[in-house]
Amino acid sequence: MAVLVYIESENNQFKKSSYEALSYGKAIANNVGEAVCGVVINCSNTESLNAFGADKIININSSDLTDFSSKKYAYAIAEVMKSENANIIILSSSPDSKYLGSFLSGITDASFVSNVVELPESTNPFIVKRTCFTNKAFSSTELTSEIKIISITSNSFGIIENPNNPKTETIDIKVIDSNQKILSMEKETGSVTIADAEIVVSAGRGLKGPENWKMIESLAETLGAATACSKPVSDMGWRPHSEHVVQTGKPVSSNLYIAIGISGAIQHLAGINSSKVKVVINNDPEAPFFKAADYGVVGDAFEVIPSLIEKLKAR
Repeated sequence: MAVLVYIESENNQFKKSSYEALSYGKAIANNVGEAVCGVVINCSNTESLNAFGADKIININSSDLTDFSSKKYAYAIAEVMKSENANIIILSSSPDSKYLGSFLSGITDASFVSNVVELPESTNPFIVKRTCFTNKAFSSTELTSEIKIISITSNSFGIIENPNNPKTETIDIKVIDSNQKILSMEKETGSVTIADAEIVVSAGRGLKGPENWKMIESLAETLGAATACSKPVSDMGWRPHSEHVVQTGKPVSSNLYIAIGISGAIQHLAGINSSKVKVVINNDPEAPFFKAADYGVVGDAFEVIPSLIEKLKAR
């Protein structure tokens, strides 16, 4: 038996959320007394994974898996599940992993649960804690199938170093045909991606125009943060849609979320509700966002942000 962790990569580089998934997988493996196996796809440089406790790393090498396909990836990982006799599968909370988890559960008759925030409360029965109702509540969910697939929320468990010297193996798998087709891809352009960011700096129409985003980018650079925006901003073309965060866009689970010039529509609040600390800067004291904020500043962003950047740089 084994705990299997799918470790996402892009351009032969692993994502921060993948290190967190592997850390989580190692902790579960310790609890149930099993080995932990990481599976990567077309990524030969796995040395950085040695710090997080894997006993074995399997690299699926296939030119047919260059572009993500939930169907192709699911069948490939299912083959590894069989060979490793894995009955607990750990995924990150990226959009790709959530698509993958749904497809994988369907072809393996597994229980699949997303938005998990802690190690299992119990392993017999197998119960996990997850967020629900757009992150407004928690639920304890029992996984009853023999195979269990768990997708963990970003920044919920953390990255825990547990150095090991895993056995590495490269395998070739015959990839099935798929009728899925990628029509277009839009990559995030920031130096820190929203999915991996511990801090997100987001702005809305209160910035008055795209020409004022240099101020937001400067604050994000100072904090080592990702930049994001509200839906109206991306709809108007001020910022790329890859930065759009709300319930219908990209969800945010950062340790710190700073909202600047965003009123706080319910859809936006639902998309960022799982962030641990929320700071709001707005010149309207009646803005709905203040009711959801941990900290708030009533003031003009064009005065507050430059002063904040100056103070941060001084520290």
